Amino acid sequence: MSRTGRAVVALVAAVLVLTACSEGGRVKDPDTGDGTAGDNSGYTIAMITHETPGDSFWDRVRAGAEQAAKNTGVDLKYSNDPDAGKQAVLIQNAVDSRVDGIATTLVTPDALAGSVKTATQAGIPVVGLNAGIDDYRRLGVSMYFGSDETRAGTAAGERIAAEGAKHPLCVIHQAGSVSLEARCEGVRSAVPDTENLQVNGADDAAVVSTLQAKLQQDPSIDYIVSLGAPIALDAGKAKESGDSQAKIITFDLNQETAQGVKDGTIEFSIDQQPYMQGFMAVTSLYLNLKNGNDLGGGEAVLTGPSFVDGDNIGQILPFVQNGTR
Repeated sequence: MSRTGRAVVALVAAVLVLTACSEGGRVKDPDTGDGTAGDNSGYTIAMITHETPGDSFWDRVRAGAEQAAKNTGVDLKYSNDPDAGKQAVLIQNAVDSRVDGIATTLVTPDALAGSVKTATQAGIPVVGLNAGIDDYRRLGVSMYFGSDETRAGTAAGERIAAEGAKHPLCVIHQAGSVSLEARCEGVRSAVPDTENLQVNGADDAAVVSTLQAKLQQDPSIDYIVSLGAPIALDAGKAKESGDSQAKIITFDLNQETAQGVKDGTIEFSIDQQPYMQGFMAVTSLYLNLKNGNDLGGGEAVLTGPSFVDGDNIGQILPFVQNGTR
């Protein structure tokens, strides 16, 4: 073989080595996409949440997850059920279908412990998001993305206490949710006369009527602490019908509540950045599968709390309208 021929062979070999090194991890297929995704990993990731149908919060979580899946070439399988037993079945179904990774909320950790254990024993990496910050390690979940709900509730309570709150009503819209209960406990730690009220968050009309009756019964209620954006809108209707002077604060945002913050009908929102939760849960699983990465160093990666109020709503509102905040 001539000197030129040997040089060409060497060059081709070097390119092949560099190409192999650049692929890394367990990428299943070469990139044959149309250039719209950052990778074509071929992984299948299941995301299972306790979403109540109609709750706009989860639109943000899912939008973040779908964007991350697009960026990384992941086939995202999203499913949800607010019933703890049915959510556990969805996790088991994901295990049985041999997905590469699972992201799940842990709002009822004990009810999900068995199915999560089945997943980890099958060698499927599991990350938690949104709910279960105090329990994810106990369940064997490797990473967690969400807000510290006790800290968030305490921050909200301290803020309204400074504004003179004496008797807040903390509205729990999903029975058995450790996250919602933690928020109310946090508020109570700053305002001891905080009262909890259980409502059915899946029925807006029932929420309005229950709140209206409570406000009419007890005019000493000076703040309504909504734990979700749709409930804040129900609280506004109940306040108007019940002729109450109570101020409304809320956790989370949608377009209507963000506009309410801007208009002053809602004092402020405690934002946990759901888009980021969905995006990071999928991205972290992708990086773990592809490159063995773990985020957080064994600790939860916090996405909140942060306050959205009259001072910063002008900056944040366009992102809310875009469906990413």
